[in-house]
Amino acid sequence: MAAIEATEASRRIRTDDAASPRLVLVAASLGTIFEWYDFFLYGSLAVFFGTLFFPPGNDTAGFLASLATFGAGFAVRPFGALVFGGLGDRIGRKRCFMITMVMMGLSTLLVGLLPTYAQVGVWAPVLLVFLRLTQGLAVGGEYGSAAAYVAEHARPAHRGYYTSWLQTTCTIGLLLSLLVILACRLTLGDEAFKAWGWRIPFLTSILLLAVSVYIRLKLEESPVYQKMKLDGRTSKSPIRETFGSWDNIKGVLVLLFGITSGMTVIWYGAQFYALFFMQNTLQVDYKTSYAIIAIALAIGTPLIVLCGALSDRIGRRPVMIAGLLLGALTFIPSFHALANFANPGLADFAERNPIEIRADNCTFSLFAAPASACDKARKFFSRNGLSYTSIPAAGGGVVTRIGATTLIGFDESAYKKALEGSGFKGTAENVNVAGSIAVVVWLLALVGMAYGPMAAFMVELFPAKIRTTSLSLPYHLGVGILGGFLPFVASALVIYAGNIYAGLWYPVGIALATALIALIVLPETKDRAID
Repeated sequence: MAAIEATEASRRIRTDDAASPRLVLVAASLGTIFEWYDFFLYGSLAVFFGTLFFPPGNDTAGFLASLATFGAGFAVRPFGALVFGGLGDRIGRKRCFMITMVMMGLSTLLVGLLPTYAQVGVWAPVLLVFLRLTQGLAVGGEYGSAAAYVAEHARPAHRGYYTSWLQTTCTIGLLLSLLVILACRLTLGDEAFKAWGWRIPFLTSILLLAVSVYIRLKLEESPVYQKMKLDGRTSKSPIRETFGSWDNIKGVLVLLFGITSGMTVIWYGAQFYALFFMQNTLQVDYKTSYAIIAIALAIGTPLIVLCGALSDRIGRRPVMIAGLLLGALTFIPSFHALANFANPGLADFAERNPIEIRADNCTFSLFAAPASACDKARKFFSRNGLSYTSIPAAGGGVVTRIGATTLIGFDESAYKKALEGSGFKGTAENVNVAGSIAVVVWLLALVGMAYGPMAAFMVELFPAKIRTTSLSLPYHLGVGILGGFLPFVASALVIYAGNIYAGLWYPVGIALATALIALIVLPETKDRAID
């Protein structure tokens, strides 16, 4: 009987090896695209959630709370990586990403059914956070199993190329979420969308879940895992084995500090923060900003595959390090260029009308209610995309100068009138769409370099029997903690520093530090066997 079972298992493995890797890749990637679509819907709609699910009275606090909730979904991803990464090594790659996909689809559906704060009070943010945490756990388990699954099917000489297609699923999922949201807003109109139409993109996830389950059920387990199971070499305790060996711990640390941290801030800075920056700082209307990001994603996404294929020729290490270094050097100039293209009048207004805020007691408080007059002034200018200089001064109250106009105390209507009198436009005009798209495409080129070869690199870094556990944890620690809170930290830095570009200090600093570490410790893995 054992001989018959072994023969049957060997036949299945040979059949898998003979199957087209393209077929495996398409099936695996489509399911992953739908899962990222579910996850990114919240980030794309976070601008609405501050008023829908959090206590009224402080719009800035509500918006930042919605961003923090977005980050909370990322914060639990390392726990999902431990739980489901271990499952992927024990029960198989395919079974693991079937479980996480169902979790993701159902939790996203329930977000679309949630009552608002006006309907159930504090239960609204509690339930929202709970579902967001469930999404984070699911994504934490999905990526490691999917990356290992695709790599273990790919031909060794084209492993970077094939796994780079999986890397595009994250960007395509974001693009799909933006297109669905844009279609709903254009069809329903702004008022209906804000009232109830925002629920439609979440509710459609049930259809995507059905398609994803159907596709994933057609897949076989990876040949590498099948052979390990046949030989009795699967790990009974992948978490203990991952952290019980210094060689494996060293690999985890190298992955976390030598590439994942920097890649994460470049990825989210180039896509999510670029969208936040255009909409909330540059005051570009949602139709134009979504169109810019969507077109740039469509143009720039193939660069991820190009960089993955390039890593098959020259190595993973030089391509990824180039992305980190170029990101650190060009991120701030790129966002300056984006501001000049997307809202040319804003830079001209800021140059002609420098803003100063003078006060003797201006504490930095994001959530204080009621806030001080100085704090309100700082938030007002940051919300309108305007940089300012904060100057300590003796005497009570706050004195604000906008160009040649001086204002005593804080009166929002007076501030608005002074801005309008100085020629300030509340929304972006004369947007250079082509220039804006070009900047975002460059940012996506940085993503391609840092992220395109990364799945192949991670799979090649660790032994097969603990692969999903070992690569999932450092990947999701970097992505979950550093990437998930990027919008929140960047927005807070802008208010703190009084400079609309101050939020970029966060991704630039982390990318630069990661690049320096990578130059010292990052190994080349291109020619390693993974079975």
